[in-house]
Amino acid sequence: MGKVSKGVKCSVAGCGEKAVKSISIQRIPSGMKIEGSGRRAYLCEAHWKLLKKLTREQQKIEKMRHVEGFGSRVIL
Repeated sequence: MGKVSKGVKCSVAGCGEKAVKSISIQRIPSGMKIEGSGRRAYLCEAHWKLLKKLTREQQKIEKMRHVEGFGSRVIL
């Protein structure tokens, strides 16, 4: 049984909602202020949606980096 299922609160400063997700502290963008320390950050549903919105462009870039053959063709 994990901490989320036990009822841990959201780690974002000023939020007291119940957490629904936990992610690595390294994946949190600098715009979100996290209270406490540790390896994991716990996010409520509203902050999880905000995180997805903030990191959407970065995820697209990472996907393109792993596509086989992308950018490797040379047209003569």
